[in-house]
Amino acid sequence: MNEYITVIGGVNMDISAALTAPFVPADSVPGQVTLGCGGVARNIAHNLRLMGHEVKFVSIFGGETFGEMCWRECQAIGLDLSLGECRDGLRNGLYLCVNDQTGDMIAAVADTDIVNHITPAFLQSRLDVINASVAVVADTNISMDSLLFLIDHCTAPLLIDTVSTAKAPRVIKALQQSQTHRLYALKLNLMEAQTVTGCATASRAAESLTAMGVGEVYITLGADGVYCSDGMRHEHYHAIPTRVINTTGAGDAFIAGIVHASMQGIPFPDRALTGLKAARATLLSTQTVNPEINDYL
Repeated sequence: MNEYITVIGGVNMDISAALTAPFVPADSVPGQVTLGCGGVARNIAHNLRLMGHEVKFVSIFGGETFGEMCWRECQAIGLDLSLGECRDGLRNGLYLCVNDQTGDMIAAVADTDIVNHITPAFLQSRLDVINASVAVVADTNISMDSLLFLIDHCTAPLLIDTVSTAKAPRVIKALQQSQTHRLYALKLNLMEAQTVTGCATASRAAESLTAMGVGEVYITLGADGVYCSDGMRHEHYHAIPTRVINTTGAGDAFIAGIVHASMQGIPFPDRALTGLKAARATLLSTQTVNPEINDYL
C-alpha cells in the first residue's frame, strides 16, 4: 500500500465576501461573494493532495445539498473518503466570512456542530487505518474528548492545528488529561498561543507548550513570520515579502507545508520555511487553496 497522510476534522461550505468598498457597519457594502468547499482540515487535506500526497480525509458531511457538494468536490480533487461519512438529517458545516479591500478578515462565523459527531467511538472504528499513516493531522473543530483519544491512541506522528482562540484550549485540556502527555507538533497563531498559555511573547508561549509535552511548536506571526521551538532549538523565520490578496487559508497551507517538508526529510526547524512558502501561495490567491501552490514551494 502507498504511504498516506490522514487528516481529521471539519469540512464546511465556505461563503466568502470580499468587499470592493470600505466597510460600513450596519450597512450594505458592494463586494463579491463566492461559494466553495472549505474547512481547516479539508483545506489542509486539499493542499497536501496538490503537493502530491495520498490523503485519507476523515470527516462527516451533511446529507443535504451543501454536504453533497462538498463530498463531490473532495472526491474530484482526489481525497480518499473511505473513512468519512455522509449522514442524512445533519446539516453540513458552514463558514461565513467577510474580508475587507486588503483581504484581511473583518468577521467570520463558523457553524460546525456536525463535527461533534466525530467521536472517540467514530475514531476507534478507524484507528487501525489511522495508525498506518505516515502522519496524522487534526484540527480542534473536533471535541476535546476526540483530541484526547487521538493523543493517547494515535501511534503515527500527530500534528494539531488550533483553528481559533475559542477552540485552541481543547487541545491543551486534552494534553493535560492524556495518559501520554505527548504531542508530536502543534501549530498556532500568536493570539491562540497567548490564549492557551497566558504568555505575551511567542518565545515564552513556545517554552510553556514544550514543557506541557508538545514536541514541536510552530507559532505563526502574520507579517512577522513564524517562531519555532522544540524546547532545545529555537528559530524565528521572517515572512516572505508579498502582496496580500486573501488571508483566509494561509494557516492551513502553512501546516500542510510543514507536513510536506517532513515527508521530504527536511529537518526541524527548517521545514517551517516550506510552510511559509505555502502560506505565501495562499496569500497571493483569491482562493482559500491556491491550485498552483507547488509553483511556490
